[in-house]
Amino acid sequence: MERTFAVIGHPIGHTMSPFLNTRLFDLAQKPASYTAQDIAPASLSDAINSLRELNGFNITIPHKQAIIPLLDGLDEKARLFHSVNTVKNENGRLIGYTTDGAGFRFALESAGIPLSGNLLVLGAGGVSRVMAMEGLMEGCRVYVAARRPQQAESLAAELYVACGKKAVPLSLSEVEKFAGQHKLIFDLAVNGTPLGMYPKTGDSPLNLDTLRLCRAVFDAVYNPRETRFLQLAEEAGAKTAGGMAMLVGQAAEAHRIWDGSRYSIQTLQNLCLEAEKEMHRLFKGD
Repeated sequence: MERTFAVIGHPIGHTMSPFLNTRLFDLAQKPASYTAQDIAPASLSDAINSLRELNGFNITIPHKQAIIPLLDGLDEKARLFHSVNTVKNENGRLIGYTTDGAGFRFALESAGIPLSGNLLVLGAGGVSRVMAMEGLMEGCRVYVAARRPQQAESLAAELYVACGKKAVPLSLSEVEKFAGQHKLIFDLAVNGTPLGMYPKTGDSPLNLDTLRLCRAVFDAVYNPRETRFLQLAEEAGAKTAGGMAMLVGQAAEAHRIWDGSRYSIQTLQNLCLEAEKEMHRLFKGD
């Protein structure tokens, strides 16, 4: 019997998940079908029985938290992050995992960027929370900057409750001034906001002068391949990494959970290039 997997979300749009996961199944020589299912929030509870018929599934916005009470168990990191993006069917029991952190770490590793020192996290949403948490767990000094100071303060409070470590909340407009006052250089700045995402590709969360205070930069946005944020960072002399590697790393970690499959960095870097071509075909945004 053919194994079946899917990604669920709403709206699901031109998701890259079927392409990435089908390629990973092929590379591991473990064939399976992988589809996209658009499930509205109000229908999630009703859909859980049909999802139990799958061998596993991925979850994207807006279901990463809403799925939790419908599952039979959580991995320790999913419980800590209070977010699930991968589910494994273990003999009828649905167990939730998060692979966001692994994807983030792979993106940095593949670009030769260490997760250490002063970490500036831009944004206060789910992706920013993951990156800030990974930084805190690695011993980084974390600064969280959002458009509204209360958003940064709220995320900093959440992080402290989750892992007992403090992050410094800032507003985006204050980052350069704060760094100047404290004679700070950021070892890594990471963008978890949608600024610069296709089709509004001219936006950047930081300007060139502020980026001169950053040694390395990662952008979780993957469409376009090189965002305005990354362009400015390169101009400022920073080392850069784009969001496609995080997407590929997340998917590879899901396959490790489902099948025990492991892939070399070179294989995944090649898949990033394939995925960028497929993204251009789907979105025509790069």
